Amino acid sequence: MPVSSTLDAAALFADVPVEVEIDLDRRMMRLRDILALTTGSIIAMPKAAGDYLDIYVAGAPVGRGEVVMLEKGVGVRITMFEAKA
Repeated sequence: MPVSSTLDAAALFADVPVEVEIDLDRRMMRLRDILALTTGSIIAMPKAAGDYLDIYVAGAPVGRGEVVMLEKGVGVRITMFEAKA
């Protein structure tokens, strides 16, 4: 199917919400450390501005992005995006 036909077909579903997940980090923690967590506890993440993250849509990997600092938080600049048809 040509790209334009695929995009036209996808337009029918343009308003359907899908989950977008940015994989910041995964780690193993000892149960003792998990049980010690309280409101306000901080779990350090090794990612910083300029580091790369994986991006998933509906659980499927679709790209990578770069951590960027924003005026009021952090964001992800998409550096590679490839949605599979």
